[in-house]
Amino acid sequence: MADNILIDLSIEFAVNIVNWCDGIKGKSVLTNQLIRSGTSIGANIHEGNYANSRADFVAKFQIALKECFETEYWLEIFYRTNIMTKETYDTFKNDSGKIRKILISSINTAKANMNK
Repeated sequence: MADNILIDLSIEFAVNIVNWCDGIKGKSVLTNQLIRSGTSIGANIHEGNYANSRADFVAKFQIALKECFETEYWLEIFYRTNIMTKETYDTFKNDSGKIRKILISSINTAKANMNK
């Protein structure tokens, strides 16, 4: 059940990132970085759901988690350089936080089940 929520959240997050970045002119280097990390979260979650083993699942979800942290870094850069409003930053940061918490929980559960 959480996996479906996670997939839905990550897709919605990626679409929102892409749409927001599309409206930013003259910052293609930065927007490319944000788009790459923001969309990679969901791609790795999707891959992890089709993993060959629990270890593969954990590895893919850990990559998604790293991408989540990288995305939060780029969001901070956009906010601190006044390219992004506080309201937009807070919304993206909140959405990223939801995804991050579910990823951490999923990774911990999968690791615990590996040891059984």
